[in-house]
Amino acid sequence: MNEKSTSAKDRDVAGKTASQEAGAGIKSDILVERRGSAGLITLNRPKALNALSLQMVRDLSSILRTWRDDPSVLLVAIRGTNKIGRPGTPESLFGGFCAGGDIRFFHQAALAGDSAALDDFFTEEYTLNHLIHNYPKPYIAFMDGTVMGGGMGISQGAKVRIVTEHTKMAMPETQIGLFPDVGGGYFLSRCPGHAGEYLALTGEVIGADAAIAFGLADIKRDAARLPELWNELGNRPFTSASDVQAWIATELIAESPGKNGVDSKIDACFSLLRVKHIIDALEGAEDPWAAKTAAKLRTRSPLMLHVTLEQIRRARGMSLADDLRMERDMVHHCFHLHPGAQSETVEGIRALAIDKDYKPRWNPARIEDVKPGMADAFFASPWTAELHPLRDLC
Repeated sequence: MNEKSTSAKDRDVAGKTASQEAGAGIKSDILVERRGSAGLITLNRPKALNALSLQMVRDLSSILRTWRDDPSVLLVAIRGTNKIGRPGTPESLFGGFCAGGDIRFFHQAALAGDSAALDDFFTEEYTLNHLIHNYPKPYIAFMDGTVMGGGMGISQGAKVRIVTEHTKMAMPETQIGLFPDVGGGYFLSRCPGHAGEYLALTGEVIGADAAIAFGLADIKRDAARLPELWNELGNRPFTSASDVQAWIATELIAESPGKNGVDSKIDACFSLLRVKHIIDALEGAEDPWAAKTAAKLRTRSPLMLHVTLEQIRRARGMSLADDLRMERDMVHHCFHLHPGAQSETVEGIRALAIDKDYKPRWNPARIEDVKPGMADAFFASPWTAELHPLRDLC
């Protein structure tokens, strides 16, 4: 993370942290480079699968705003490191993108009653997601390896979303008693058919081909070709914004096969009105896929399955800004409706990442135990429109 780790060619621009680039001089897990007309970002927290900390969110926001207002920057690209990556040797860096937000931090802050830390994280993360979706310059996401949760939040708004044979994509939040946030309601609800409900409720991990078919990625490239493309972004002599757009349209977007249809089995079950209807249809089908899917749903938080289904259905008619405001309300309730260890989210994180007993004690315990109206509380905003932390998003 310093200039000594870079090649001589890029010594003047590579290896800086985002905070240093923005002039703050604070340690960061974000590496930034300026090569030619390109601003290049590397998530550099490989031991945590590049999970986003609050400082990383702040550094990403800072550098993106700086480059947004810099006329010499014509495009931005983002990638992640893997566990064996070495800063300064680009060929070794690919292999992982971002596994999400730092759920251990969420758990610690919730048990400590540090609501300010949680508020700051989610408000700033969702503001970053909105910035990326509305970025005025081409933003290219190299979605190699793990792309989950918060990693989707910093990639789904990209102009070009590149996946590889190693991509493992998911919004697995119901597994930890949460819901697919970071704009998940917005981008999942816009998947073809009812694929959004399927991905949101199950947290199913999909590969590159399914990601493209569901409209969650644009092109697939061999992982071995990513360093070449990354370097081309920095070395190609772009002269204007229209030059960049023309190159993207010819070299990247033109390769996209576009969206495909959704398996009729997904639509038949996940178009149903309620979670109980979905689980009944799956368990009543004589089909291995249905049985496997039903079994997976039975392991998720029953309450958050109901919350998530309502989220996706509501978000289908919302703008991104309105969806993010709704999700900000929802995530507040995830930690405050039942505070501390009583929170479904805190319990889910405990079981998965802290104690690792993989035996969450959900409340209610079964899908059948969720009473009508239980999910409604998550959609009541604790703020007036004038005081909402995301009131300025448009």
